[in-house]
Amino acid sequence: MEPLQEDDPAVIGGYTLRGRIGAGGMGQVYLGESAAGLQVAVKVIKASVLDEDTRARFVLEVDSLKTVYGPFVAAFVAADAYADQPWLAVEYVPGPDLRTFITEHGPLPLTETASLGALLAEGLHTVHEAGLLHRDLKPQNILLAEYGPKLIDFGLAVLAERRSMLTATGFVVGSVLCMAPEQARGEHDLTQAADVYGLGAVLLYAATGHYPYTGPGWQAVALRIEDPATPPDLSALPAELRPVIEAMLAYDPDARPSLDEVTERLVQVIHGCGLTSAQAKHRLTGLTPAVPLPDLPAPSEYASYTPTVVDPAAHEDDDRPAEQRPEPQDEEPEDAPHDLEPTPKPKPKPRPEPQPEPVAASASASPATASPASASPAPSSRDSFSRLSAPLRIAERLRAAYARDARF
Repeated sequence: MEPLQEDDPAVIGGYTLRGRIGAGGMGQVYLGESAAGLQVAVKVIKASVLDEDTRARFVLEVDSLKTVYGPFVAAFVAADAYADQPWLAVEYVPGPDLRTFITEHGPLPLTETASLGALLAEGLHTVHEAGLLHRDLKPQNILLAEYGPKLIDFGLAVLAERRSMLTATGFVVGSVLCMAPEQARGEHDLTQAADVYGLGAVLLYAATGHYPYTGPGWQAVALRIEDPATPPDLSALPAELRPVIEAMLAYDPDARPSLDEVTERLVQVIHGCGLTSAQAKHRLTGLTPAVPLPDLPAPSEYASYTPTVVDPAAHEDDDRPAEQRPEPQDEEPEDAPHDLEPTPKPKPKPRPEPQPEPVAASASASPATASPASASPAPSSRDSFSRLSAPLRIAERLRAAYARDARF
């Protein structure tokens, strides 16, 4: 999260903008706040890419989100795709994306990977029931919240029965590292099996830290994906997960399992570890670092600061002193067609021991009270992103404790 820059709007669609969440090839994402205090992620299309095709694609994204809902899909809030500066507001999810988490903490353990896959399979099932395909599943489009994973960015979602696309025939659209062979060939008549492949690629990355195929450029990766004689790289994949993920990454779409079958087989893996699905989910959410909801000053309070390069993957540095935080780095646009993103090298870190499931959330565990403003120097712009009033913090902990153990 970064402060607003001088050329950023102060208000979009009635939402006061509080900071920058991230950026992509098509637009900027801000943290917005309604008059009543509802915090949302506001996606605004860049003026530099706003043409007829881009607006049509954005209209399709808005229409897609209006038809999809569920506990594992970031909920649609509001939008205006026909405004001079088109915008879309969705549920704000305070948590890192999967790629950032794996890069910083290393691959997930067996049960946590199986739980992630089962939960995402249920979320994708909701998308497919709405007659949609996601088409761009990748670790960056999966956010890890304290109450479970969330699917985001339906910018490439299309109606399953749609036979026309907004791009020319043979043009590859999406992130090639998790792309199904039929999609890498530029086929538009895709089925739900394309999303099953994408989910398999995401789970392989979650369990091993690498993708099914790699190469020096997106074209090289696409050629390897399209070649039926080149099998995906399943090295370091736990033996318990290999059968289901290998089936999900099958070259032939008809050979891939359905999402219901994926859920069933991953649940069997969880049970084979001596755990229930709820216990595995609790372990997964227990790995997610706590990210407090930002409680930010009004834009007028941003008196002076030095604009910095936005790092969309930075989610977990707010608790460290400013002098200990790494400098933000440039990142390739994520929405660019056939964009090949560099495979990050995971840096395994010791994981905390799994904690026993809580019996009930206790409202008596009050967080520490912040020092009065008169007793401490004024916080910097970045420090203000990590503040949260005591009542909101208690409410967030109670909600997270309930949602973490909820089966649905």
